[in-house]
Amino acid sequence: MTDLEGLTDQAEANYIAGLEAGPQQNRMAPPGPNVGDAAPDLTLLDSSGAEVALSSFWADRPATFLFWRHFGCGCGFERAERLAEERSALAEAGTNVVLVGMGDPVRTADYVKAHQISEPFLCDPERRAYAAFGVPEGTMLQALYDDEDILLGGPEDWRMILDFKRSKGTRLVDSGWQLPGEFVVDTSGLIRMAYRYQYCDNFPDVRLLVSAVKESNAGLDPMRGSTMRPETT
Repeated sequence: MTDLEGLTDQAEANYIAGLEAGPQQNRMAPPGPNVGDAAPDLTLLDSSGAEVALSSFWADRPATFLFWRHFGCGCGFERAERLAEERSALAEAGTNVVLVGMGDPVRTADYVKAHQISEPFLCDPERRAYAAFGVPEGTMLQALYDDEDILLGGPEDWRMILDFKRSKGTRLVDSGWQLPGEFVVDTSGLIRMAYRYQYCDNFPDVRLLVSAVKESNAGLDPMRGSTMRPETT
């Protein structure tokens, strides 16, 4: 299937099935790699359908990976707006910014255009990279706390909300349980920063990303202690 409407219909059906089934990772993903560990290197498709290895993004300078919410989530819309504001600071720090989402190439290309995203956006519909990096699914509270009608309602309420959002041009798709995460990987392939969201719009301060990139470019040990010494008299 290659048509946008058909792919979106299927992704919406997946969202409904997943919503009714509940999180499948026992609320949290298995523990993933953390600071100082080797970053998983998978090959994914980009929004043009080309195969791309994750390691290609940290070959020449640190890479910052942003694992996205589903394409119908307002948290993703807001993250795109924040990224537009943060883009210059991240570029100045010296990092390749890469987005990873649950969409297929057709839907991802449409999302990129709609939200004016200029960074590479990789496609992980099977959530292999999410799992490899230990990016968790959330509980209903973590994923849907800002949508009380779904949080407190039942299946019929959920379907009414899906219909309402569809009438407004928004389709709830893929997994509503999947939380985002953000990682900085240095040129040796080691993770410099691992940030896993505790709720769907738990955005990190951009200074955290920028500092991790700068620390990496300076060749500093991320696990080092303070160099301060007590004054002597």
